[in-house]
This record gives sequence, C-alpha cells and structure tokens, in this order.
Amino acid sequence: IAGAYWRGDEHRPMLQRIYGTAFPTRAELDDHLHRLEEAQKRDHRKLGRELDLFSVSEEVGPGLILWHPKGSRMRVLIEEFWRKAHYDAGYELVYSPHVGRSKLWEISGHLGFYAENMFAPMEIENHTYYAKPMNCPFHIQVYKSHLRSYRDLPIRLGELGTVYRFEKAGVLHGLLRVRGFTQDDAHIFCRPDQVEEEIVGVIDLTKYILESFGFSDYEVYLATRPEKYVGDPADWEHATRALERACQSRGLAYEIDEGGGAFYGPKIDLKIRDALGRAWQCTTVQFDFNMSARFGLTFIGEDGKEHQPYMVHRALLGSLERFFGVLIEHYGGAFPVWLAPVQATVIPIADRHLPYAEEVAGQLRAAGFRVHVDGRREKMGYKIREAQLQKVPYMLVVGDQEVAASAAAVRKRSGENLGATPVADVAALLQADVAARN
Repeated sequence: IAGAYWRGDEHRPMLQRIYGTAFPTRAELDDHLHRLEEAQKRDHRKLGRELDLFSVSEEVGPGLILWHPKGSRMRVLIEEFWRKAHYDAGYELVYSPHVGRSKLWEISGHLGFYAENMFAPMEIENHTYYAKPMNCPFHIQVYKSHLRSYRDLPIRLGELGTVYRFEKAGVLHGLLRVRGFTQDDAHIFCRPDQVEEEIVGVIDLTKYILESFGFSDYEVYLATRPEKYVGDPADWEHATRALERACQSRGLAYEIDEGGGAFYGPKIDLKIRDALGRAWQCTTVQFDFNMSARFGLTFIGEDGKEHQPYMVHRALLGSLERFFGVLIEHYGGAFPVWLAPVQATVIPIADRHLPYAEEVAGQLRAAGFRVHVDGRREKMGYKIREAQLQKVPYMLVVGDQEVAASAAAVRKRSGENLGATPVADVAALLQADVAARN
C-alpha cells in the first residue's frame, strides 16, 4: 500500500495505491521477498542518517541536500576521479554561473518547453534571471567566444555544474529525486566526420568510470527519431548510425527504442544494475540539433565557408546526488576502501595507549590514508562494534603488546582478524586495496 496524489498534484486529494505481486514458484517469491528485505536495509535515506553522510532540512527546503563531512569526503573523491578521467580523455573543464538572463533561456527554448520545471524568475536591475535548469547554454557561450576552425574540432567542454529544477514535493525522494543537483555535464562540438569516433570515446570513458565504481552490468537503449523533430532527416540518420556503430564496435548489446528520442536528436541511455539487480538510469549520450541551430553555432570549414557543428550532450554519472544514492544502496554503505570516508579506525584499549594510537594514525595519514582515532572512554568491544556499524574497512586495535612491537592488531570489517601487524605493513595493506579499488 502506498500513497499517491491524484494526477501527481500535491494540491489534489491523496489516494491509496494497492500493489499485488504473484510468482510462478515459491523459490521466486522467496527471492523477491529477500530482495525487498535487502532493499530496506540498503535504503540510502536510512544509511545516510546512520552513517552521517547527508541530510535534508525543512529550514533549507525539500529536495535540497546538505552534504555532511563524511559524504563530502566521498563526493570530493568522486569529483577528483571524474576530473582526472576527463582531463586524460581530452576534455577541458569549465565553470559557469548558477543563474542566467531570461534571453538566454528564450533562445535555448527552455522558457518555451521547460518553464514549468524551472524555479520562479528573479528581477534584478530591470532584467529577469532564472536559476539554471541545465548547463548547455553556458557551454555554448564558451564555444561562441572564439571563431572556430575545422582544425579546432572536436572541442570537449565538461563541468560538474549545479542545476535547479522545480520537482513537485510528492515526487522528491532522498538523493534520487531532488531540486538542486550537480550534473557531470559535457558537450562535444565536432564535425560530421568525427561523430562516430567521439561517441566511441564517450562509451569507453563511460565504461571506465562506471566499472571503477563497481558497475559492470548495463542495459543500453538507443532512442531514434520521433514523429515531431527538428533538424535535417539526413543528420538524424547519420547520428543514429554513428550511435549504433559505436555500440557495436564496443560490443554493447542494445535495444532500439523506436521513436523514443527527444525532438532535438537521437540518444543512448545506459542503465546500470546494482547488487540487487535493480536498474538505475545514469548515462545519457544525446545529440542536439536544436540548440546548435538556435544559437547559430558555426565553424569555418576547409572550404572557407561556415558550417554548423554537431553538438553531443553527455552526462555519465547523471548527477552526483543520484549516483551517490545508487552507490550507497549498491554497497549497502560498506564502500570499497578507496571510496570509504574513513578507511581505518585506531582503537586504543586504555587511555595510556591513546598517544600511540595518535602516532599510528599520524603515520597512516602521512601516507595518504583517511584515519580516525576513537579516543572515547568506552570498552574496546563497544568501539569495535561502533566501527563495524559505521562500516569502516579496517579496525586497528592497540594495547601494551602493540606499543612494544610498533604494530597494530588488524581486524577487517568482515570480522577477519589479521593479528599484530607492523604499521608499515598496515599501510601497504591499505595501499593494495586502494590501488585495486577493492
């Protein structure tokens, strides 16, 4: 049983929705019930509170996320990984404002087609401004800031850009459906003869990033031209064939979503499957024949004449908030060592062992690891239990014997005891896990 507003409008009456499920065999039913139980345990909203990763405040507003220190540490790790991967792939990263004048959104078409999903306008110095729902028009302005030659292309502009979309209160859901979020946006401006190679590059980068975070099971959908569209049919055909060939060249099985493309271009949607087999929409690779024409984008061709570049919009993680929510549920909060906000907790058995615990933590921090010292006056068993509940990968217990041996008794999150281990070997153990992204 669930509640639902009539026609999705929170101002209308609340209805009760009743779901029923049937399975051919008892085994399939048991498997389904197990997945439901696991899904409840892994709910990112529950784990977000328990692990102190993020919160939502009524004083701030619904759908607006507050990242806590541990969640912020993980976000920084995700962003740093993303930036390095993009620089290595030949992207240039940019920053853009959070607001723009109404004229920009009129040209882009957002005010005509998307106004109901935008926040209310702001009047400033006789001009109307809107919080940006997308980053595309800003990247276009960067492209237009110079006269471009065919030799300059492709130009790949990327940004971790925060956008704002007015979602109805009834559909907001933790990190998965919010009103303010950061997209891993990029726009590729290229010549027609470069399209296929660029799409292959996007697919390769997508697979590298998603697999690095533990996602290797995908569903791929190729959405083609709808009945109502803008642009030249020949361009649509060229772009669609490029998407197909790129998928085929990388061995990606895909389904055709006939007529499912946006009015401005064909696209690839990639859904990842988590540890429970649930599909999550993350990656989109989208051609856009609309904005390129609306903003009058050109480059000077080899013939000395102006030509319109192809514009490819792509978001690989989708949004940091949504991706983080999926990560939490995929791992059940037990993140791999390289991503864990705290990689090791040092637990002194008694107060007299606290200075040595701080010394061990200092050595590991100097080696680049994220280490916490639990100096509370609590029993050792309680501290170990707390570290396990916080899903810390390694617990390092130190007492008289460890102080004398310049070591730490290593215990894994799984409960496995590795015994007394020299601090240098603990660092090597952590480094091996980080390097392997275990």
